[in-house]
Amino acid sequence: MEITEAVRSLDRDLKAVFGDRLRSVVAYGDAGGSDQAPAPTLVVVNGLTADDLRACADRMAAWHGAGLATPLILGAEEFGRSLDAFPYEFGAILADHLVVSGENCFEGLRVDPAHLRQACEVQARSHLLHLREGYLETRGRSDALAELLSRSMAPFAALIKSVARLQGDGAGDVRAAATAVEHTLAVPAGTLTALVNRSGGSLSSDEARRIFPGYLEAVERLTQYIDRWNADGR
Repeated sequence: MEITEAVRSLDRDLKAVFGDRLRSVVAYGDAGGSDQAPAPTLVVVNGLTADDLRACADRMAAWHGAGLATPLILGAEEFGRSLDAFPYEFGAILADHLVVSGENCFEGLRVDPAHLRQACEVQARSHLLHLREGYLETRGRSDALAELLSRSMAPFAALIKSVARLQGDGAGDVRAAATAVEHTLAVPAGTLTALVNRSGGSLSSDEARRIFPGYLEAVERLTQYIDRWNADGR
């Protein structure tokens, strides 16, 4: 993961706002950012006021213009206390992050596998239902199907990475995660990898028609696996 000048500029702005109350600035996920995925950051502070939020809000146009996502700002105790409520989202940050400045506030923290399993099931079932519903709403139009699948690939890639973590594979690379999950589901090698490789890209109408049946089946099998998963990985 590379820390860009935009993230370092954000760090300087945050120090100006919070001073010695700034505990940590953390980049996570795609810290480099892209047109499809602005660079995400998490900020840990000692105390957060309305004036602090107003000062940050005044800088949002510049941050967004630099390709940054809106920073996630938490109080010092909030992240650890939120792991049971957001195991899917915060577990992803724990698994793939880099401290830009300050201390490592994540030291010793971990997500309970039972909480992550439940969150993965919610995500997988939601993804499956939206795929089915979305397909009906395309009314058979291939261009609409291509748009549906393009929008769904990034959430699917995130789900694959979380399922890999559930299996005990902390690999940050989504292709490695897809390979691990393929082995678990006993699907042909490359099936999930081919899908996650589409994340952030666009599909043609012909590609969408060709991919959809296998994609839908993969999400169905993944949902069934998560539903039956236990702490022994079976």
